Amino acid sequence: MSFKLNIITLGLLAATSGVSAADFSVHKANLQGLKLDAYQCKSCIGEKRYQGELQLSAGWAENNDIYSGNAFGDASDGLRAAMDADVRYRNSGYEANVQAHQLGLENSYVHLDAGRSGLYALNLDYQLLTRYDSRTQTQLWHNNGLLLPDSAIRYLDLQQEREKVGLGLVAQYGVMQAFINYDHEQKTGNRRSSLVAPRPVNFALPVDANTENLNAGLNISGENWLSELAYNGSFYRNNIDNLSLPYLPDVYAATPDNDAHQVSLSGQYMLGRGTVNGRVAAGRMIQDGDLIQVSGNPLQSWDGQVDTLDARVGFSNMLSPRWRVNGQVDYSERDNKSSVWEFAQLEFDNVSGAFKQNVPMDIERLTYKLHSSYRFNSQYRLMGGYDRKEVERSYLEREQTHDDAFWAKLNVRALANTVIDFGGRYENRSGSVYNAVENISIEENPLLRKFYLADRERQAVDLKVNYVPLSWLTLDLNGYYAKDDYAKTIIGLTESTDYGYDLQLGMQVSEQLHLYASASQQWIDSALAGSQSFSSPDWYSDVADEFINLGAGFTYSGLLDDRLTLGGNYLFSNSASDTLITYNEAQPYGDYYSYNHSIELYGRYALSESVGLKLSYQYERYYDTDYAQSGVNSIPGLITLGELNHNYNAHLLMFTFSYLLP
Repeated sequence: MSFKLNIITLGLLAATSGVSAADFSVHKANLQGLKLDAYQCKSCIGEKRYQGELQLSAGWAENNDIYSGNAFGDASDGLRAAMDADVRYRNSGYEANVQAHQLGLENSYVHLDAGRSGLYALNLDYQLLTRYDSRTQTQLWHNNGLLLPDSAIRYLDLQQEREKVGLGLVAQYGVMQAFINYDHEQKTGNRRSSLVAPRPVNFALPVDANTENLNAGLNISGENWLSELAYNGSFYRNNIDNLSLPYLPDVYAATPDNDAHQVSLSGQYMLGRGTVNGRVAAGRMIQDGDLIQVSGNPLQSWDGQVDTLDARVGFSNMLSPRWRVNGQVDYSERDNKSSVWEFAQLEFDNVSGAFKQNVPMDIERLTYKLHSSYRFNSQYRLMGGYDRKEVERSYLEREQTHDDAFWAKLNVRALANTVIDFGGRYENRSGSVYNAVENISIEENPLLRKFYLADRERQAVDLKVNYVPLSWLTLDLNGYYAKDDYAKTIIGLTESTDYGYDLQLGMQVSEQLHLYASASQQWIDSALAGSQSFSSPDWYSDVADEFINLGAGFTYSGLLDDRLTLGGNYLFSNSASDTLITYNEAQPYGDYYSYNHSIELYGRYALSESVGLKLSYQYERYYDTDYAQSGVNSIPGLITLGELNHNYNAHLLMFTFSYLLP
């Protein structure tokens, strides 16, 4: 009987021979016939100190609307270039990583971290985010806090850019770990805004603000416990002061500077099959900016202060190998200690002669959660729970509300190649007596119920199915339905339904060809009741929102001696909102409609094991129309930013050179 000598055979020989000596060294093992490639670590660097990939991209963009920059990463027209990187370095316990994405465009980031495992780590981050709205025309021009009317129409871009730089350090000594992180963000640009002076005016509000965040703390861990003491601070400074017109000062109040501080202590303890965790945090928010001086205002500046207290305790326990129980209690308190003063009252734009104090609103929340999961066998698993949220507010129409929710979910794996999740949820909100508060809502209809305070009953169901009928075919389906009923509301939101589905299909047709397709739709229908006569309802509104998303794509590899890969993606989205007003007769109020076609085609070619080329093309067709938009001269005496709807075609062609570090 012939056989090959391997490690197991050597062990048997050694066990049965008292005279012969065997060498059990690893290098003496017979590895013949073993597939070593199957046991290699694909993500380990080994002797290689550097590993990763570098990419350089250049291309051409053609568009006539800056809104296309939200899809293409940059709104510039013409030539563009960018760099991507993912590089790792290892050497004798020292580690370093560099990641970059679309560096050179107006939406990009860079991340660097370095250190020694178990000793220290240093990280540096840079991020540039730009959100594009529209190119607009305006007759008001901002100059050092003054909005200057101009007979000539000027053009500017409504966009906001956020540039963030961050630095962090982590140091570890034994069971203790200390950390500190700091970042600075500068936000600049222009955004839509409006004022009344004395007629309505739409204008481009300049944005120039800085936010600094500081996070520091200490972690200590033991064999079955851990804890953390941390501080979080945020500091906001607005570089734009109150805005004025040449004939009217301080017509627009600037966003005030503010600070926020919080100290927290958290921990977790493992006991047998269970764990207990908790957190307590105390904070303070401060705002003390100067106020615009108007007649009847007794304060020069606002001493705003809100103290916060948050606490949480939770547990998780395996009562048996099949039964798990989780519970949690959350407490949150917002104590408003801001300035309280007597102000002259305005009633329907007339001075009443009476004085009333402003009211500092406080809020207190208490939440309970009890969840359980039981596995009957490998085919059935039942989950369920009860949630309760109690909220107490001061100086609001309803001081107390409580929400109760019961939910259950069944996981079924009894059918071959199929996983089914079916869930249901019931919620009910009620509370104290609803009364109009004279201090804050004297001009409101007493029959009005605000939707977040009103009694509400919600019923919801959802179904998730994962089906794999064939080894190369996967189907995922998600359907949901929810209905909110405000049965006791006479004026306000009376009913709302939200339902839809998501469908995904994946096909590995062959080793080289992969196809996918997706479809989703969502419908949101709302019913409202209102009153023109400040009494019982005399008009009604029905709002219907609809969203559609479709997608398909493919990847074909293995062409030209396994060097060429082709791929493509198509996405279509459509959204519509229709409002119908019924007052004596039904009339359409105006609608919103938008659609988007997006196509991407690409090809990747490997020149060698380390050098690759990619050519990609992107196309976007976008259109929207909003009934609320109006032209510059469409309404006499009204100053607007013009029609800000979008209707464009955009193209992007990019060539990418990639290099894989040896």
